Amino acid sequence: MVMGVVVRRALAVFTKPTGQLLQLAVALFTAAAILSATAASASANPKYAGIVVDAKTGKVLYEDHADAPRYPASLTKMMTLYLIFEALESGRLSKNSPITFSRNAAAEPPTKLGVPAGKSITVEQAILALVTKSANDVATAVAETLGGSEANFARMMTNKARQLGMTSTTFRNAHGLPNSEQKTTARDMARLGIALRDHFPQYYDYFSTRSFTYAGRKIGNHNNLLGRVKGVDGIKTGYIRASGFNLVTSVATGGRSIVAVVMGGKTARSRDAHMAELIQRYLPKASTGADNYLIAKGPSTQPVRAAAIDLPANAPLPPARPELPVTAYAQEDTVAAKVALAEALSGEGDYDPLPTASTPVSGWVIQVASTPTQQDARRVLERTAAQAPGILANAIPFTETFELKGQIYHRARFGGFESKTAAWDACALLKKQNVDCYAVQN
Repeated sequence: MVMGVVVRRALAVFTKPTGQLLQLAVALFTAAAILSATAASASANPKYAGIVVDAKTGKVLYEDHADAPRYPASLTKMMTLYLIFEALESGRLSKNSPITFSRNAAAEPPTKLGVPAGKSITVEQAILALVTKSANDVATAVAETLGGSEANFARMMTNKARQLGMTSTTFRNAHGLPNSEQKTTARDMARLGIALRDHFPQYYDYFSTRSFTYAGRKIGNHNNLLGRVKGVDGIKTGYIRASGFNLVTSVATGGRSIVAVVMGGKTARSRDAHMAELIQRYLPKASTGADNYLIAKGPSTQPVRAAAIDLPANAPLPPARPELPVTAYAQEDTVAAKVALAEALSGEGDYDPLPTASTPVSGWVIQVASTPTQQDARRVLERTAAQAPGILANAIPFTETFELKGQIYHRARFGGFESKTAAWDACALLKKQNVDCYAVQN
């Protein structure tokens, strides 16, 4: 399209006087050469990957090496923020909850906020520091607060990635500093960008924050496209030497909405210029119709809009805060146990069940019940989570079907445990609270 304009303009110059013709010809062929050089530079860059997705329909408008493994760098913090928003949604955290910095967190290298060990900031300050300054020390402090340790939080991040359909992403830390095992793809980052917009509209405006003030210092946002390209409302930049310059951008204007990803830019300026070019070229091709690509339904009857590029049909939303009294049920896979459990639950009134993972969670899990219906299994998960919030704070509830003598049953399980020992230890603690369970590798 752009080259067609160049050619038309080049032909038009033949109607000009000779001097003007020469000047315009030189200018136009120079412009054509620049465009060709830009395209060749991106394709020749071994770190490059890019994708543009229509956020309303999930249609991929552009892709280049979109499924090639890449280092996310600070795009990692998008998932860190996803889990913060999830904790806010579930009631585990409030915006004023403290995030305390350990020596480990305080010692992270720049970019950092510089909070001393033993001191704390609020959750809202942590969010602002992550979306603007991309503070590594804050990311680690959040990981230790929500996960108990960096390693466990990284496991939570990876599990959440799987639930969102990010099958090519593995996290090993919360900040994105170099780790050879921390990999993703441009396509997965697009999935995450759209999930952030669609699952957390009440928090998404944080990504458009231009600056915030901490300890008397004004801290600006690293995203240079905010306020410079019409419709850009976030999301995140990233850089380490191994990755090059990365950027995930959300654009909503004129009834159209896209999420674009550029990875492996050679400089921040060239990355930003390429992103602006992608927006200009592909935003006009995005749908102006109603959102018609749904990934999940919330706890109410309203569907959660628009996800992209083949996200799972039942991708999980943030868990609702359990508020019901608890009775423990946990049995082996026996028909008698299933019948007893169903009878015990039959008199309960209606309530919003705990949303669970849409697919079984891999690794070590603990099972707390088997039931005749999925609704019963979800009720058990909610009650167990409410009875043992400390033990299961970082666990992922999910249900899993199996067949016995021609009958379908539903296992109620919690996943996300770091090891067999961690799962066994969790079971031991649950049994002290009169919750029977057993650990198994899924």
